[in-house]
Amino acid sequence: MTLTRKYQAHIYVTLRPSVLDPAGTAVQSGLKHMGYENIDQVRIGKFIEVRLSAEDEEAAREQLDRACDQLLANPVIENYRIELQELSTAAGTGA
Repeated sequence: MTLTRKYQAHIYVTLRPSVLDPAGTAVQSGLKHMGYENIDQVRIGKFIEVRLSAEDEEAAREQLDRACDQLLANPVIENYRIELQELSTAAGTGA
């Protein structure tokens, strides 16, 4: 019998500080036009929620790191941060 754990991941993808953010600049400009003069900077990013099963937290993180590097983030211009929480433990069948 293989023991599988279920995880909930929150992945935050943001542009690297050295990368210009035209969408953030446009939102900041719009906010200033609306009277929010105290907002100095806006950066736009992505929030991704993933549920997955893995043997343990390390295996889950490794899988999520690969997914981020291959598809969810562009490692050339973006950074990502993963928050991982175990949801429950479910018993599965082994081969």
